[in-house]
Amino acid sequence: MHTPSSLDSSASFAERLWPGPSGWLIVLATSVVSGVALLPVGTVPAIVAAVAALAIAVVVAVTTSPHVQVVDDELHAGAAHIPLSVLGAVTVLDRPGVRHAMGPELDARAYVCLRSWVDGAVRVEVDDPADPTPYWIVSSRWPDALAEAIGRDDERPTSGA
Repeated sequence: MHTPSSLDSSASFAERLWPGPSGWLIVLATSVVSGVALLPVGTVPAIVAAVAALAIAVVVAVTTSPHVQVVDDELHAGAAHIPLSVLGAVTVLDRPGVRHAMGPELDARAYVCLRSWVDGAVRVEVDDPADPTPYWIVSSRWPDALAEAIGRDDERPTSGA
């Protein structure tokens, strides 16, 4: 089970989709560029601008990193959640599978919680006639564990891509 301390400890699966190394380099570069841009004005304004830019960039990176959890018989992905009881087949996707699912195979009605720096994902069919969403695609660094957590309670089938 993947349950970082900042997430619900009662979850059968939990992860936070933090930025990858290149994302954190962009955060740092934003700070450096802001400081360098104000260097002609003076050292103190440059340092203040760099620190402020760093703080703002870190806050943006943290607040835009979604949680993915299976807790209380629901799948939570970012701001959305759906009961496990209305979910159908789960497909584990690797990087090429995600690319295909997000390209020629994508249905515009699908719910997508995707982060490009995360290689894996799951595609979960929605079996609710009242819901126009045909399926969810959710990024995960541990898509097999997420698929298992989604399928654990009612033994829904899980297939690999």
